[in-house]
Amino acid sequence: MAMLKNKHVTFSLILFCLAVVSPMAKAQLGGLNIITITGAVFCTVNATVNGTSAPPFPGATVQLQCGPANAVVTTAITNLNGVFTILTTQPLATLLSTCRLVVTTPLASCNATLPNVNLTSTLTLVGSLITGLINLIIVVPTGFIPSVPLPLP
Repeated sequence: MAMLKNKHVTFSLILFCLAVVSPMAKAQLGGLNIITITGAVFCTVNATVNGTSAPPFPGATVQLQCGPANAVVTTAITNLNGVFTILTTQPLATLLSTCRLVVTTPLASCNATLPNVNLTSTLTLVGSLITGLINLIIVVPTGFIPSVPLPLP
């Protein structure tokens, strides 16, 4: 019985050592941070229409714009459910402080009765998932609001 107890203690110590060493190994090997930005765009200037869910905005172009010049970092297109996903390796602090999402397809193209405006949203961190040497960071839009379309350069 004592030998069985020692095996459990030894196994527990090995697990503890692995838990302590794993993050250090990741830091030394230079793990990769991948940021995923996922959200949905709806065909409305509000999140709801008369208390019911708004229809999705399929085929809308969503840009990740960063910095004072709003430089386009990457672009995604919403699917039939209005959902988009953007992957980036931008530094998280920069992403959250200087970047925004812009739906460049005007709302009027989704529904002619809506104003001819674009939608914009800031970003917020939801959490992260570490898988081996990859740290998947999950970011979502804070909420799209109407904005005046930007003039073309």
